[in-house]
Amino acid sequence: LLVGALDTVLDSNARVSPFRILLQVPGSQISWVIASGAAIDEVSRHWDWLVHHLLRSLSVFENKEDVVSFVKGKVKGLIAEEAWGRQAAQEEDPEKFREALLKFELHFGLPSSEKLVTVYSCCCRKGRVPRQGFLYLSINHMAFYSFLLGKEVKFVIPWAEVTRLEWVSTSLMTEVIRVGTRQRQRDFSMFLNQDEAFRVIGQLADIALRRLLDSKGLELDRVLQQPARITKRVLEEQALREYVLALFRLPRGERLHEAVSCSAWTPHTRSHTPGTLYTTDNYLCFSSREEGHCTLLIPLSQVLAIEKAENSSLLPNPVIVSIRRKKAFQLIELQDRDELVDSLNSRLRALQWKHSVFSSKTHSKRTLSSLTPYYTFYYDAGFSDEDKIEEQVLRNTVNTEALMTAFHLHQPGTEGSSKSMEQVKEKLWEDHFSDFGRGVHMFRTEKIQKLVAMGIPESLRGELWMMLSDASSELASHQGYYAGLVQKSMGQSNLATDEIERDLHRSLPDHPAFQNPTGIAALRRVLTAYAHHNPKIGYCQSMNILASVLLLYAKEEEAFWLLAAVCERMLPDYFNRRVIGAQVDQSVFEELIGERLPELAEHFPDLATLSSVSLSWFLTLFLSILPFHSAVRVVDCFFFHGIKAIFQLGLAVLEANAAPLCTSTDDGQALMILTSFLERVGSEEESSCPPSSLPAAEESSSGVDFPSVGRTNISDLITASYERFGDLTVRQIERLRCRHRIQVLQNHEDTTKENALRVVSPDVSISADDLADLYDLFKTEHFISLYWGDGNSALAAAEAAAWRSGDFGHSFLERQYRLDRPQFKSLYGLLARWPGGLHQHIDTLANRTFTLLDQDHDNLVSFREFVGWLDTFYCEELNEKIRLLYRLHIPPALTESEDDHSLMKSPLMSTNRPLYVNLPSGVPEVEAEVKDYQEQLKQMLKDPVKDKDLEKPLPLMNQREFIQFCKTLYSIFHGDQEENDLYQAIAMVTSLVLQIGEAGLRGRRSGSEVSSQQEDAVRPMQTNSESHQSSTCSPESDGSKSSSALESEWTVSYAQILASLLTEQALVNFFEKPVDLSVKIAEAKKKQYHQRAGVLTIQQRTR
Repeated sequence: LLVGALDTVLDSNARVSPFRILLQVPGSQISWVIASGAAIDEVSRHWDWLVHHLLRSLSVFENKEDVVSFVKGKVKGLIAEEAWGRQAAQEEDPEKFREALLKFELHFGLPSSEKLVTVYSCCCRKGRVPRQGFLYLSINHMAFYSFLLGKEVKFVIPWAEVTRLEWVSTSLMTEVIRVGTRQRQRDFSMFLNQDEAFRVIGQLADIALRRLLDSKGLELDRVLQQPARITKRVLEEQALREYVLALFRLPRGERLHEAVSCSAWTPHTRSHTPGTLYTTDNYLCFSSREEGHCTLLIPLSQVLAIEKAENSSLLPNPVIVSIRRKKAFQLIELQDRDELVDSLNSRLRALQWKHSVFSSKTHSKRTLSSLTPYYTFYYDAGFSDEDKIEEQVLRNTVNTEALMTAFHLHQPGTEGSSKSMEQVKEKLWEDHFSDFGRGVHMFRTEKIQKLVAMGIPESLRGELWMMLSDASSELASHQGYYAGLVQKSMGQSNLATDEIERDLHRSLPDHPAFQNPTGIAALRRVLTAYAHHNPKIGYCQSMNILASVLLLYAKEEEAFWLLAAVCERMLPDYFNRRVIGAQVDQSVFEELIGERLPELAEHFPDLATLSSVSLSWFLTLFLSILPFHSAVRVVDCFFFHGIKAIFQLGLAVLEANAAPLCTSTDDGQALMILTSFLERVGSEEESSCPPSSLPAAEESSSGVDFPSVGRTNISDLITASYERFGDLTVRQIERLRCRHRIQVLQNHEDTTKENALRVVSPDVSISADDLADLYDLFKTEHFISLYWGDGNSALAAAEAAAWRSGDFGHSFLERQYRLDRPQFKSLYGLLARWPGGLHQHIDTLANRTFTLLDQDHDNLVSFREFVGWLDTFYCEELNEKIRLLYRLHIPPALTESEDDHSLMKSPLMSTNRPLYVNLPSGVPEVEAEVKDYQEQLKQMLKDPVKDKDLEKPLPLMNQREFIQFCKTLYSIFHGDQEENDLYQAIAMVTSLVLQIGEAGLRGRRSGSEVSSQQEDAVRPMQTNSESHQSSTCSPESDGSKSSSALESEWTVSYAQILASLLTEQALVNFFEKPVDLSVKIAEAKKKQYHQRAGVLTIQQRTR
């Protein structure tokens, strides 16, 4: 590492400082920057330190080289110590962490860029023997080291290989953290802080897998996308941030600034409620100590002022938050009140200025814009009367009222009872508003939970959904955004719009609102606008059902922002290309079934059966499962409690059907039981429905003993879910999600691997087990560069470009794991069939192989191309192996820019004169052998080549390329048991091929002379000198310069080289000798990781 790098390390902008101290040896033109500074005083302090600590030590050295080496080493050590110091300073105990960091680097030999996060003292069992040691947790690995009684135990587990993380109890230990991989599982115990260790392990594994396996499909915080910034403190802050975002359903981009203990004045209790105040970019959030008891959400956009009140013994450190609706909230017992208020006011002023600028721009656009309303694009091409009516409706402006006001789903015989019930509910909510406030900043307590469980009245449903989800704040801050979005998006045609058109008429087809062009047009506008608004999600199935219900109770623009809130905040990662979020929650649901319903879990050893049934519950919020009015009541609970409401209700449904489910004999019967039960769940609006209108399933005779109760009231089911499973908290759900996301991502990875192998296996002869192991090696090589690469490789650039541009030229399987040139060369060295020879020549062959395989010239090699190369060398016949070697020595694999010209300078193989082989004359054996070769050569040249070669003829090989080919053959024979015989055989083959090339060259020259003489006969006016000249070279009048050059060049073909090689049995035996690929793969697995780590460590030290 040149000391000049210190300038770049200390100056992030890499600018040349005006004052520098240089190390320069007398008589040399090279200098190194030792210190730099922006002011003379700063450099003077550096110089004083050098005088007292370094210059006095230089007199002991005898030569200049030793002085330079000592100074460079000293400065390099200072740089390393400074880096360790900065990392250690971020920890609670810097000295202890510095010591752990040194041990981590010493024990495991990973590159310095492998950042250590924390270390725990624990016990790991190896067989029956417990080993006490230290568990080191870094950004990409967990590593354990133990040294007891002279025995050392150490191992490294990449996070990318962790498939399961559990907290289990064994016969010897009650609390064990079990980390499972695809090969084995490790048990760790005896932590001083078991909860913290389990949380940190889960976080690091989750972050690494999201970053490595699905970096574009899952939302990952900006800080976590930079592994070098991850510390234990950052992980704690991130865990708290995820909890706050989930508890208050805030936008995913919100940053958490403060978490302060305080007490809030709650008018309904006429007292102060203790809890915690969380402040983010755009919100003030308060939660009582008992989760769910009392919460408060105040958008900063509605805040007028944040002021400090007079301090007193009854009201210590009070703060008053005033909002626009002439209301104020009082917070007391705030520590560091002054700093907190100053920080909040600073963000408040910035937000108010931003809103004022946005409002002025919006107003100016409105005054300049046309008053003509925007219209909906009409997709159908027909011109029937119905279509004309629909088109007239579609040309109206965006609906300003909820669809339910015009299209009400009436139940026969229920109008009077439902109207009176609605009035009762409205009265209860009005009373609640008077006590608890109205709007986003309303106190959310257990009382509102009971009102929601009773059902929100239809007249207030849209307003309360907007309030509970805080979609109203997004609407207020983006006035006119939806209108402009509709203008931009309608009329476009793409994959999302095609899918939307296909699903429009499948959305609540029984509801009158969507049997009408007005409802269909509104649904089209909302879905198309959202696909344009968030192209990362676009459109996913089940969004149409959700948007339909939102349009029934909310205005069209409100429905758009409600859909955005659900897709982006309340159900994160649900609506992506692999539905990861929904699958994670299904896995969490399985664990909750095992904990809360053990008898049911015992009857279903594989809970995937129940979770597969419940997947639609989560994706559609029961909207496609329950009767309409009952399903809407579930959506009410969802907007109040988030995904927790769906978990609770799902458990309640299973508990209500536990008895018949435990008697079911197969999965189909269990599905029928749950389907029949859910179809019978009714609401108060449907309670007086006549028996004839009940679902047909009630009258079906499937032979299943269903519950004797005809119908279940949705209110009773929701109440039961809160009573039995209401203790489930958001914090528990978030922790379970973190653990189960690991398992879900790894399951997807297994599926991806299976698909990749299924695509490749028909084209190769490699066994299935070896193919799977090769995939693991290939993926590991890809990950190693992601761990410690510099981010400037061709791989990183190509992957980023592919994701930005949506590279559909390659399938996802082909794009997921690819190797650049250095990565391929690393695997080449581990898996090459003939590794003999000099390292330089192996490197040259690896470069040529990569160039040959990189057919699309993107500087990347896919798994299919990589396996095809190995299959040729290990499983194909001799002629295919020679064919591949031949292709490695002609363009494009062999380039003119290669630096290896050592053989080209040999006087016996000069390209400036024809090649001759001097064989001993007068020896009968040799003369007979030459004749035999000539006869064999004539016969071989007459034999037809294979159809495969006829279909793909290879270019001829010139003299320079043949020299390189011979050199490769000599190299791969090095170290073989039959090395001497192989050298003699290749010498004979080389002689034979040289004769073939000479014979071909002479034949072409003689043919050229004959044609020249014929031309001389028809040119009587030429002089004798001109005739002589035309007899020695090809006239340019009959062809181009390139053709004449080709005729005068020494060349041989692939068929000629193959035929020559077949004359030597030693060469045939060598190329046909079987080599066990499994053994090569096993050796590569042992060497790959630490070999690459060592190389990258050296590269980082020499930068």
